[in-house]
Amino acid sequence: MKKVILLGLLGLSICVRAQVKLPYQIFNSNGKKTNYGKMIKAISGADIVMFGELHNNSIAHWLELEVAKDLAAKRSLVFGAEMFETDNQEALTEYMQGKISAKGLDSSARLWKNYPTDYAPIVNFAKQQNLFFAATNVPRRYASLVAKGGFAVLDTLPNIQKAWMPPLPIAYDSTLPGYTKMIEMMKGHGGSNLPKAQALKDATMAYNILKYRTEGSLFLHYNGSFHSENHDGICWYLWQKQPTLKILTITIVTQKELDKMEAEHRNTADFIIVVDEDMTNTY
Repeated sequence: MKKVILLGLLGLSICVRAQVKLPYQIFNSNGKKTNYGKMIKAISGADIVMFGELHNNSIAHWLELEVAKDLAAKRSLVFGAEMFETDNQEALTEYMQGKISAKGLDSSARLWKNYPTDYAPIVNFAKQQNLFFAATNVPRRYASLVAKGGFAVLDTLPNIQKAWMPPLPIAYDSTLPGYTKMIEMMKGHGGSNLPKAQALKDATMAYNILKYRTEGSLFLHYNGSFHSENHDGICWYLWQKQPTLKILTITIVTQKELDKMEAEHRNTADFIIVVDEDMTNTY
């Protein structure tokens, strides 16, 4: 009788597990399952954490806020994000200091269309905690110039405009996986200057992370996953300046199945968060 009961309970347990629908699963770089607590413990010891998101993924944005809250309980934080451009730093700082309202920030800065739902909660958390938030990305008009005319076009700009980007010339390694992948994806469209525009963004974000980073604090940076996958992009520029920095990366990917990470995602980041591909997007 006991064996029958035990077998029945075992069958029920298996059935329940099979019916549980989870929206995401965390893996380490080698594709081994891990959990949120272990990820937080690991990244809390870093100098810089790069959170590579899919811009319209609702789970990514929820986790970004949760990670911020849990890291803030362990470390002093400085925030930064691709979604804010360097010439909007003054407006962002004024908002963080309570000098302008949310409406004032909206009218003063070029906010992304999904800012109210996806980024405002993080900015407001940093504001409530009196933590600095850096606008790290180059103004998009300069990236557009480089996409059309290469790095040489930056030399023609007046010094007041050059102030929004790192000191020239911009270092560039065309063999980095992210840049070669971009050329492959575009199948020749856009020419060799397109990854240079990406590199200008990466270099500017790295420059501002180092500019605003404070000793003893953890810099938590939000960016599209493409900017930090494979530990190149922004990471490459950071390590060019400070090779001893402990940089840990998170990237978001989507899959149909969550039980096993697909081989193509291995080693793309220190932690890969696989989200169910059916998850609702924010836009």
